This record gives sequence, structure tokens and C-alpha cells, in this order.
Amino acid sequence: MNFQLYKENNKNILKLNILDEKICNYDCIFCPIGRGKKTDKIQKIDNLQDIINELNLLINNNSIDLIYINSMGEALIHNEIIKIIAFIKQKNIRIKLLSNGYILGFKEFQTIANLCDEIVGELKTINNEDFYKYQRPIENYNIETLINNMAKFKKQYEGKFILEVTILNNINNDNESLEKLKDAINKINPDELLIEKETNDIFIKKYGITNKELEDIKIKLTNKC
Repeated sequence: MNFQLYKENNKNILKLNILDEKICNYDCIFCPIGRGKKTDKIQKIDNLQDIINELNLLINNNSIDLIYINSMGEALIHNEIIKIIAFIKQKNIRIKLLSNGYILGFKEFQTIANLCDEIVGELKTINNEDFYKYQRPIENYNIETLINNMAKFKKQYEGKFILEVTILNNINNDNESLEKLKDAINKINPDELLIEKETNDIFIKKYGITNKELEDIKIKLTNKC
């Protein structure tokens, strides 16, 4: 487990990684962590007591408003995540969890995600060719199901659903891709929309865009017309 304490919008946030290694249902080319185990099955990870002990120490010694479970991969596949969430809830601290969004359509993971106060889903590509080429998901995944899974999850979710769209140069910043992104955003209907650009130094040269282009794209994606 590793963690980071920081302040955002006057809130004290603890960013928490509960995975000992990268385990994900994607193998993205632009992932800063690198390659890891690719699966969408629940994984037995023997670090529950270490996480609880460390969390207890951090909570007792810091004023924490929200714990953001943002792991090296897909945190929902941790076999003990329900116990981790339950421990945090006992401390009356809000929970935010990052998912790439695909397995939010799987009943067993949807049930877990519903325990969190905020869920972040992601869109980085918008057609199957780019999805397979750049995000390299598990076989038989497709972009339509990703969008549908997040839309279905959002409809039944009682918390705050945040959609994070990352604009990547020569992947999803052309007019056709932006129209598809806009349609996907409307279908998912998030409570909050974050439109970002690549910020990792390793990937900026190839996938980065200017601040001006990002602002123009934000207007296009949020324009109701």
C-alpha cells in the first residue's frame, strides 16, 4: 500500500493505492505505471491487515475529509475491498474510487462501487480501433460496452458519478472523435465532467495538446447545441 496526503478545494484528501502491483483489465500504452497483470477477475491479495493498520494510523494522526482509492490498476478487483471500504465508513470519512469504468457493468463490482460516495469513470479512446491499439483491453471488450456500462451504472447509482475524459493528440482530438465523445458524455450523463489533457512528462510530446486546444475542446464537448 502507498498513499499521498494533499489538499484540494479546501479538503484534506488521502489518495490510497491498495494494490501491491499493477493489475488491470487494460494494458494502456500511455499508462505511467507500465505493464502488469491483465484480468477482470477478483484477485486474492494478502495485504488487508497492513492496509487497515496504516489507514488507522493515518486517520488518527490527520484530519481527513475524503479517501480517494486510486490504485495501480483496477482497485475493484481486490478481494478484500469491501472490508477496506467498511473500515473507512466506520471512521465517517467519504470515499471516492477511480475505475476505468468497464467493470462497473459487472454486477459483483457494481455492488461494491455502490458503497462509495463518489465514483470516477474514464474515457480515453472513442472507437474500437484506437481502444484495442492504445488501451489494449481484455479480449472481446469494446468501446460501446464501456460507454453502456458507465451509463447503466450512473442510472442506478445514488452517489456522485464523475466522468474523466482525457484528450490525446492524434487519438481523440479530431472533429469526428469529438462528436463521438460528446454523444458518449450525453449518454453517460455524469454528475460532473472533467476534461483533461495528458500531463505525464513521458507522454506529453506524443499525446499532449496545448492549453488553448484543451479550452476549445471543452467548449465543443459541453456545448448543448
